[in-house]
Amino acid sequence: MRVRRPGVIPAGVAVAVVLAGAAATMAMTDAGAAPAAPTGVVPPATAEITRGDLTDTTSVGGTLTYVGERRVYAGGRGTVTAVPKEGATVTRGRALMKVDRRPAVLMYGELPMYRTLALGVSNGPDVEQLERNLRALGYGDDMTVDTDFTWATTRAVLDWQDDRGLPETGSVDAGQVVFLPGPVRVVDVKMEVGDAVAPGRQVLAVTSTRRIVHVDLDAADQSLVKKGTPVSVELPGGREVEGRISSVGTVAKASGEEGEPESDGEATVDVEITLRSAGKAKLLDQAPVTVTVESERVKDVLSVPVEALLALREGGFGVEVVEGATSRVVAVETGVYGGGRVEISGTGLAEGMKVGVPER
Repeated sequence: MRVRRPGVIPAGVAVAVVLAGAAATMAMTDAGAAPAAPTGVVPPATAEITRGDLTDTTSVGGTLTYVGERRVYAGGRGTVTAVPKEGATVTRGRALMKVDRRPAVLMYGELPMYRTLALGVSNGPDVEQLERNLRALGYGDDMTVDTDFTWATTRAVLDWQDDRGLPETGSVDAGQVVFLPGPVRVVDVKMEVGDAVAPGRQVLAVTSTRRIVHVDLDAADQSLVKKGTPVSVELPGGREVEGRISSVGTVAKASGEEGEPESDGEATVDVEITLRSAGKAKLLDQAPVTVTVESERVKDVLSVPVEALLALREGGFGVEVVEGATSRVVAVETGVYGGGRVEISGTGLAEGMKVGVPER
């Protein structure tokens, strides 16, 4: 759900402004006329006209989650004897599951285990991937990490299999090793202990351990965001953390409700945000968050608190300029709203002047 700044001023403020404007029976200066005569009426509270940059923001709903969901399949036939709990983290060398009490071990790499690796296989990047992991786990001191499966590789595999309680064959297949890009977090367990599995049956769904915020952004607002743009993320409970947009989708998709034609939904693009301090999000997953992104910025402008605006009987807005014991109303043009302030321009306005605001 989108949260947007209204086109003029927030409704609650507008009511107060209209009332204040109705009560002010003082002379007015428009943008091109001479100053009005002092009224002698001084408001109960004032604020300064300041000069500086003003930023307008847009807030959108997002979801705190993890990067990159993947499916994990059984590599052999047998009975499931152990699976991790949902939410568990599995790192290199640890078992993702056990079939017939034999572990399927996580190793890091982009290539899946698409063939059995053993002495005599043709050279390939999957061999180097396996050797790199064996070395990282402390095996194969005399092994050269390259694309060639050698006797030194075989000895490293045998030592590893012995320590892991696997059959000491010197060869590695999909029933023993699952290659994934890095540490994973278990998000869904598809099978239970005691279930029969066969190659190709999904056992787990996992993600990386890297936290992100995902936003389905209205395609019409795609121009507001780009890779590298800083944002603020409000977590459940009100805590805010800084983030940065890490990716913006280039293909719009329909966001219709499940079961409805896609054309019924608004078009959105996927936006991912990396948190600067992911630890502040703790263990929250699939939690709703609010993302605030800068939508417009103006530099070196005059501005006043939004509540200083008066709704004029003639239309438009003005401010009540206070000068000592007198005050006068000056018509203004409004610009960007942001941070509780609004950009103004008008005849005779200057930085440091005092304007009337409602008493708190």
